[in-house]
Amino acid sequence: MALLTHLLACAFGTGSWVAINGLWVEVPLLVTVLPEQWYLPSYITIIIQMANVGPLFVTLMNRFRPGLLKEVAVIYVIVSVGVMACLLLAFLWNHTALIAGTSHSVPFLILTFFLALVDCTSSVTFLPFMMQLQPQYTTTFFIGEGLSGLIPALIALGQGSGISSCTNISYEVNITTGNETVESTIFQLETHYLPPNFSTLIFFLLMTAMMLTCLLAFFFLTRQPKVWELSQQQLFPSNIVLNSFDQILDEGADSQLGRGCSCPKDPKGPGDILPKKVSYSLTKLTFIYLLITWVSALTNGVLPSVQSYSCLPYGHTTYHLAATLSSMANPLACVVAMFLPSRSLALMGILTTAGTGFGAYNMAIAVMSPCPLLQQSQWGNAIIVLSWVLFTGTLSYVKVMAGVILRSRSRSALVWYGVLEQLGSLLGALLMFPLVNVYGLFKSADYCSLQCPA
Repeated sequence: MALLTHLLACAFGTGSWVAINGLWVEVPLLVTVLPEQWYLPSYITIIIQMANVGPLFVTLMNRFRPGLLKEVAVIYVIVSVGVMACLLLAFLWNHTALIAGTSHSVPFLILTFFLALVDCTSSVTFLPFMMQLQPQYTTTFFIGEGLSGLIPALIALGQGSGISSCTNISYEVNITTGNETVESTIFQLETHYLPPNFSTLIFFLLMTAMMLTCLLAFFFLTRQPKVWELSQQQLFPSNIVLNSFDQILDEGADSQLGRGCSCPKDPKGPGDILPKKVSYSLTKLTFIYLLITWVSALTNGVLPSVQSYSCLPYGHTTYHLAATLSSMANPLACVVAMFLPSRSLALMGILTTAGTGFGAYNMAIAVMSPCPLLQQSQWGNAIIVLSWVLFTGTLSYVKVMAGVILRSRSRSALVWYGVLEQLGSLLGALLMFPLVNVYGLFKSADYCSLQCPA
């Protein structure tokens, strides 16, 4: 019976962020089809920020109208919405509509909002529910949360990016000289994408199956004996405020994995959820909070918006590897933080500097698009993939370290962690969206028609 409950808790946790994580690792295939093309990551980033109205609403309701929202009912609703959104996305992801004379993937963007709404709201509902069960199942739930980033990345690796080739395309044009019009044929190289190992339809159906598994797991978990009559939601509203501001990793399971690794692994009850309070000077706290804001802005707003410009100039396969492997770097960073925790502020500063350096390289390559450094070299491909993996891994570890430090101080410190994490993410997304989509500071081009200096 205990083993079955562990499996249910793991499956339940896996469904918490799997939809958005799956969406991010599928973006390299989507940008070749959807009309937004290289703009697509910036659209997804800003939509995710908008979806935080969900956890904010639940938080405010629990704060001002406690008991009105029933925890189990809310979870049933959001997971059911997640199942339906994934299912609809499988069949409607490539449908388009005209807005102001321009083609946009309206169904995809709308369904992305609902997926983000589901995953963000899971932060304020899933964990409080798990606190009603036996303490040992909470750890299994966090393992499931980690798998919500790892499993989609592994599926995406199995799916592959599809082989791209340069095809000579002919165009018939009319050239007028004086009173004479001559028909001429122009040949131009364009990138032709062969299909991956299985289609985007199959990928989103697999995500639907995972969300459905989460729903079934929750159904059976509600039949398990509870530890407390009151949920953590009712006991600790400040904890819910923290969770409501947790953000999605854009490129994977960023903040939810950091939260999972920094959470208690064996809570015994209300008094044991946080360790003994540790004092930190105002200067040190300010330093930690500034790092949280900065790291969140980079990982959840700034860099995800330009990943296509940073990777696609090196080819479609490079972009696919950078997206999937950097997504896998999140759970790896969490495992490292679990076995090698650290409270060293100096190490936090060093890792933040290193991660910022990798991010600066990624941004510089995006600015140089479509003709970045080492474009025709295998070294260029390897370096950009490695840079994205190290950028994600180092800064994910920093966020876990910050959570460990602030947990030992107070719950209010954790609340401010969540507030500043969301503030940094929002500022990063708001900064990059106009730069990418309005001012056009980043340039795109067809890989095969590039005319870059050797």
